[in-house]
Amino acid sequence: MITSPYDKYRQSAVQTSNPSQLLLMLFDGAIRFGKSAMEGMDAADYEKVNTNLGKTQAIVSELMATLDQSYEVSNGLFALYEYTNHLLVQANIKKVKEPVEEALGYLLELRQAFAQAAKMTVGQEIQHG
Repeated sequence: MITSPYDKYRQSAVQTSNPSQLLLMLFDGAIRFGKSAMEGMDAADYEKVNTNLGKTQAIVSELMATLDQSYEVSNGLFALYEYTNHLLVQANIKKVKEPVEEALGYLLELRQAFAQAAKMTVGQEIQHG
């Protein structure tokens, strides 16, 4: 049961978002959790590290699972997500920031690319609508 007004807002935002917005929300969450994991490393709070890297990995796994394989670019994206997940696992095992930083670099670049594509798609929908 959702009781917090923030949680109700968040649930409503997810339920009313289009696929492009949902994708960007996933990237935002993965990036936020990855940064939080690095903060945990700085503070030697390994429970925080483990929890947040786990959340980041879950989002990357979801991105892999929901890829539309009918596009040729999907194979490359899948491989990049798989490598990103590998980096997150290594970071969690070794409790080092460098693999997280590399993974976040990929996630930030992909988020930017998808945000740009979403803007272009919206522009086309308006022109053709």
